[in-house]
Amino acid sequence: MTGERETDSDQVRRGKEFRELHEGSELFIIPNPWDEGSARYLEAAGFKALATTSAGYANARGRLDGGITLDEKLAHCRDICRATTLPVSADMENCFGDDPETVAETVRRAAETGLAGCSIEDYSDADGGRLYEFDHAVERVAAAVEAARSVAFPFTLTARSEGLFRKLSDLDEACRRIEAFEKAGADVLYVPSVTTIEEVVQVVDTVSKPVNVLATPTLNIAELADAGVRRVSLGSWLYIAAMAGMVRAVREMTERGTFDALADAVDGREVPAALRKWSE
Repeated sequence: MTGERETDSDQVRRGKEFRELHEGSELFIIPNPWDEGSARYLEAAGFKALATTSAGYANARGRLDGGITLDEKLAHCRDICRATTLPVSADMENCFGDDPETVAETVRRAAETGLAGCSIEDYSDADGGRLYEFDHAVERVAAAVEAARSVAFPFTLTARSEGLFRKLSDLDEACRRIEAFEKAGADVLYVPSVTTIEEVVQVVDTVSKPVNVLATPTLNIAELADAGVRRVSLGSWLYIAAMAGMVRAVREMTERGTFDALADAVDGREVPAALRKWSE
């Protein structure tokens, strides 16, 4: 399993498992590893699916979010898929192009890496950052859907509306967009940065297909499940949490000359123990 080229049957299995998670009645958490080790730890922890994090991976490579090329992104997706037996979905950002033809090609190439799904967003970093015009955004999602349906296994497409997160639109506009994205064929809808249960309910009530919500300290699993959310992603939160421990320890060492923060570290044997099965 480790390091081997994915078989067609294995990718079909992952695609079906990922689709079934969304078709079920229970909310599930989809955490976001940034490298092979974190992916394997999360599988060992019992999660049923994983998703990549564009910000976490870029930062781990010493770059800012958005600073990874398409080829680097695809190679990373392939590495994560080879590291785990779980279904993996990828944050493909704006699918590395403005026009629908480029979007479709990116989705097809993403499907070739072993992924069970990917996301597309309606935001571009160009010109200082902007949302795609409404009709064009819908055309891009439709192209992504067509490409996702062209592969020989279930490939789950998530359509994201970024306006609220980027402070470029309000929630009503984001909901108008995901409603159109659903009509264009998207399998999962996602509005990052909803932070109250009232906002979550508005998003869920806008569409009939599964909704993904980005985890936030202001919400909990029980109320999200009650609101009808099907999937909760963590984005770059786990990477940020991991780095926060390092930052605290470094600041203490350099500013106080002490090492008390190291006492808060988990047992150094826990992660190697979780990874042991891949070395046998």
